[in-house]
Amino acid sequence: MMEALILLFSFLKSGLKNQTELALENLALRQQLAILKRNHPRARLKKGDRLFWACLSYFWQKWRESLILVKPETVIRWHRKGFALYWTHLSKQHAGRPASGRKFRDLIRKMANANPTWGSPRIHGELLKLGIKISERTVARLMPKKRKPPSQIWRTFLDNHVKDLVSIDFFVVPTATFRVLFVLVVLAHDRRRVIHFNVTDHPTARWTGEQII
Repeated sequence: MMEALILLFSFLKSGLKNQTELALENLALRQQLAILKRNHPRARLKKGDRLFWACLSYFWQKWRESLILVKPETVIRWHRKGFALYWTHLSKQHAGRPASGRKFRDLIRKMANANPTWGSPRIHGELLKLGIKISERTVARLMPKKRKPPSQIWRTFLDNHVKDLVSIDFFVVPTATFRVLFVLVVLAHDRRRVIHFNVTDHPTARWTGEQII
């Protein structure tokens, strides 16, 4: 019964197709007929059948019109699964960059220790002159790490520079006649002594800059 339906389906639609689409449709219908004959009365698809429809769906846009045995969503799922298996196979073959040899690591460290001012770009260039093809990023990774001296804490910084530090601030003084005066004060940090002060009723940036000078 299923074979008769497939043949009838092919006959009714054959007059509306061009030669390329007709050939693809006949190929798709014949493949399904072969599945029915091979597994009659119940059709069971093998890996080759799934691969056929996954490839056909990639190259032919109207493949859904000739599909009878399974749903189009099933073929799309086969195609996605095959795509995932393909990229998984490629990722297993190329598992990152090959590890650098020990002699290369020793050479890079020796060059870095003998030339403290050289960075990874300079060492990379020298290695290329020697015919050693290696990326600059790998050179930077293999170079010995230079230990930086610990940075001083804020308290230590203040103790070392307290004689050179000053504080500048404005404060407001109201007068008996209800005027408001602005007082600029410059204080030295080491002895908390007043280095300079001045008073104005209208502070401007130019006036403040003159006080600092």
